[in-house]
Amino acid sequence: MTTSQSTGVALVGCGNIAGPYATDLARYPDIELRGVWDRHPDRAQALAAAHGTRRYTSYEELLADDGVSIVVNLTGHAAHHAMTARALRAGRHVHSEKPLALTGEDAEELLALAAVHGVRLSCAPANFLGDAARTLAREVRDGRAGTIRMVYAEANWGRIESWHPSPEGFYRVGALWDVGVYPLTLAVVLFGPVRSLVAEAATLYPERVRADGTPFTVNRPDWTTVLLELDSGARMRLTASFYTPRHSNQQGMEFHGDRGSLYLSDWQRFDADVEYAAVDGPRTPVSPREEPVFPGIEWGRSVRLLARAVREERPHHTSGELAAHVVRVLEAVDRSCRLRTPVVLEPAPSGTLLGVTSAGA
Repeated sequence: MTTSQSTGVALVGCGNIAGPYATDLARYPDIELRGVWDRHPDRAQALAAAHGTRRYTSYEELLADDGVSIVVNLTGHAAHHAMTARALRAGRHVHSEKPLALTGEDAEELLALAAVHGVRLSCAPANFLGDAARTLAREVRDGRAGTIRMVYAEANWGRIESWHPSPEGFYRVGALWDVGVYPLTLAVVLFGPVRSLVAEAATLYPERVRADGTPFTVNRPDWTTVLLELDSGARMRLTASFYTPRHSNQQGMEFHGDRGSLYLSDWQRFDADVEYAAVDGPRTPVSPREEPVFPGIEWGRSVRLLARAVREERPHHTSGELAAHVVRVLEAVDRSCRLRTPVVLEPAPSGTLLGVTSAGA
């Protein structure tokens, strides 16, 4: 239920990321965390108990709760489309973890369902709503570095099995779909839709071992590098890897323009460092756009802003259209790797991809 003062939210999927989401949502005065559900009842019960909320006994029970306005879909990658579709058909707004779907066709179906049922569709990543990204966007918008013509982005995330108890799902989608979407989404927000791309990928380290000693085989690429042309004319080189460790020096994003360069130390953390350097000049820190800067990652920010947009009857920033475009780009990358050829994308609908420069809280 959404009132002028608060919005009811429920979580579906109680894995690793659900705890940080629940912690954020439970502390917002304008959000009511109505409950949680997971196909593993013990996992849902633990999360519900930790946050003093309800454990639904089924997804049907969650969707039947009239107090729930927004469903936050935190299930595994392969379940995103089906679980989101069910919530949209039940007349609920949805915020999904990334990716929105695993095919462009499924992403378009979700957009159509949201339109038919008159509800909102939102999707992670929301890194462009973070304090560091908004500071960076201010510098890009104000032209401090001049016209940005080249972007370098590194998403080297290391071996998932070293920290996640069930890593196989991540490898089934690959590094680009799981973590490459963060810098890709930020670049699209800043410089417009992807026009064309060419990519190469490989499975560098196929035989892996879980933390519990169970071996498994990786069949999807654990390394991808893609060259993209964005609508502004900027070019981007993006690398995503589940092989290269996170302590690599190849991290963050760089934005190179006619008058200088901007540097973002981390494309996920809201408190990342932003620096500027004139051409041939030293790097200097850029002051935050606003204080205080959130420490780390505020997972619930996108949900809270979605709820606020619903209450105020205005567009939300983490739009389904933006997420669907990213899915189409990821599909195009797979096609480029498979056919070993450049791919030209169909133009994204004008005005559907909201920019970070307008993403005021």
